[in-house]
Amino acid sequence: MALFKKKDIPQSIVDLSSLNLPTHVGIIMDGNGRWAKKRGLPRSAGHTAGAQTFRKIARYASNIGIKYLTVYAFSTENWKRPGVEINALMRLFKDYLNEGLRDFRDDSIVLKFIGDRSAFSKELIELMDENEEISKDRDGMVCNIAVNYGGQDELIHAFKDISEQIESGELSPEDITKELVSDHLYTKGQPDPDLIIRPSGEHRTSNFLLWQSAYSEFVIMDILWPDFKESDFDLALQEYNNRNRRFGGI
Repeated sequence: MALFKKKDIPQSIVDLSSLNLPTHVGIIMDGNGRWAKKRGLPRSAGHTAGAQTFRKIARYASNIGIKYLTVYAFSTENWKRPGVEINALMRLFKDYLNEGLRDFRDDSIVLKFIGDRSAFSKELIELMDENEEISKDRDGMVCNIAVNYGGQDELIHAFKDISEQIESGELSPEDITKELVSDHLYTKGQPDPDLIIRPSGEHRTSNFLLWQSAYSEFVIMDILWPDFKESDFDLALQEYNNRNRRFGGI
């Protein structure tokens, strides 16, 4: 995993015409709380700034030709945070969903929400459904927003679904393959991520796309998510192009 510090990032944007762009990019949107703390602001201010960065980067990724983008917005473990922060996040999520119905209406981006929705309020679930319904026929980038998502939890759901099909006689144990498991994940029908970007400098996957990221290239960047810019995205794409992807071969 490569770690890039802010001083290493050039001011000019990389010439993308010379790059082989990844089909699917994942981003662990990390560092909102630390960004706010550095500025003497409440953590909720960092999440608000992070949401603005997401909109900017999602549109940029779509415009340059990325086909799939998966962003880690709220994990299954994030419920452990203080109640006041959770409440602020839910209010922000509601605002984002309402804004999405307006702001993304003229975009070509297809919005999908992956994760266990059952923990959210009826209002939030309906807003997620509405955003997906409105955007489903668009022909641009697919943007997966991972909410109440955890890679381990996703695999448990998949294994339960498969075991129920075995019990009902629809499947036999011999039918279990990598492809079958993939078909029971939230990202069914999508290619696995080629590149996963983690701002904030942390060196861990944090339970993000555990199955799908088996051969993803990771780029760790010492930049807090609210400060992440298009030029940072370009640098990650450039580093991805410098990798020799062997997928276990020579």
